[in-house]
Amino acid sequence: MSAERLAIDGGTPVRTEPFTKRKPFGARELELLKEALESQTLFAPESDMVRRFEAAVSELYGVKYAIGTTSGTAALHLAVGALGLNPGDEVITAPITDMGTVIPILFQNGVPVFADTAPGSLAMDPEDVRRKITPRTRAIIVVHLTGNPVEIEPFLEIAREHGLVLIEDCCQAYVTKLRGRYVGTFGHIGCFSMQQSKHATTGDGGFCITNDPVLADKMRLFSDKGWLRKQVSDARVYTTLGLNYRMNGLQAAVGLAQIEKVRAVVERRNELGDRLSSLIRDVPGIRPAEVTPGGEHSYWFYPLITVDWKAAEFAAAVRAEGVPAGAGYIGKPIFLCSEVLYGGRTYGDSNFPFNSPYTDRKYEELYAPGVCPNCEDILEHLVVLSLHEQMRDEEIEDMAAAVRKVAQGLKAKQVTT
Repeated sequence: MSAERLAIDGGTPVRTEPFTKRKPFGARELELLKEALESQTLFAPESDMVRRFEAAVSELYGVKYAIGTTSGTAALHLAVGALGLNPGDEVITAPITDMGTVIPILFQNGVPVFADTAPGSLAMDPEDVRRKITPRTRAIIVVHLTGNPVEIEPFLEIAREHGLVLIEDCCQAYVTKLRGRYVGTFGHIGCFSMQQSKHATTGDGGFCITNDPVLADKMRLFSDKGWLRKQVSDARVYTTLGLNYRMNGLQAAVGLAQIEKVRAVVERRNELGDRLSSLIRDVPGIRPAEVTPGGEHSYWFYPLITVDWKAAEFAAAVRAEGVPAGAGYIGKPIFLCSEVLYGGRTYGDSNFPFNSPYTDRKYEELYAPGVCPNCEDILEHLVVLSLHEQMRDEEIEDMAAAVRKVAQGLKAKQVTT
């Protein structure tokens, strides 16, 4: 039986109707926004809404401390800021991530070091983390990419063995379970984003969680310019460097409404993503989304791996079938996306902390092609399929039909050529 002609070659597309547009906000958000405005106090240190938001996050994750922030990047900056890095200290992290994972390290005068992904995987390889540890290493930032929980135990072991702080970047992985426990609660600090596309959103926003009172105090101070507000004296007391990353009452109002329903959001995404995997599992030439054993995927997006084709070719053909698809997520390892990193463009022309007495590391070597070869390879085969909780079952079926049709069509082309 011959393969159906692909839409990209002039055939009839699988779908011509637009997919359901996500609408994350509703009556509850409006209700809480009205309440926040009527309180006449939106300033974080005095806002009851901010306190309620942080309490709801603490309850959701079963942790002692939650600190609201202005973004996921800010949340990660709080975590890195709490480390008290000395110039030239190193933080190991994943090469497939948003720049928001990396920027805080640079702003704290640290050196980002990237560990490769495991072969054929989107997840950071713990063995390469071990290889990248030096006497200057202070922390590891694990990234739970696309909503799939990283197998955390090897990283916990490494952190314990070397006395390192383990930070979990959960910006793409809300209420995501690994062996019955939410990611973000395994390490010393969990960091979350509430950017527009995330499972829970305030447009922009974020938060950190921890059970460590010392780290919690340091992060709270860092988010408030290092100001020790509770100390009564004739003059203000600023005890450390910090920035203004305080979440305000309006963000907290929307955030509280979002936190109240995020479990249901993730449950539906998990259902839809797993359904898509079941529909395409037998399609030759591709790999459905990877799910860590013992874990549940929250599908910030659906990551499809092509085996027999490059992602760009496959994604273009899927788009022609009426199904939104992208290639590569970030396209290249994050350090090859950033001129700041591979070009050493930090702090004017100084390249600090590189080319300084604080480190003998060379940015030209740390951030060069070939540093993370497994990562470079997997990104060439990563197809990004949009998925959210308001999509209908038939839309998932159309996605699966498009993937199957494209795989069969491209395979037929290979045979004829």
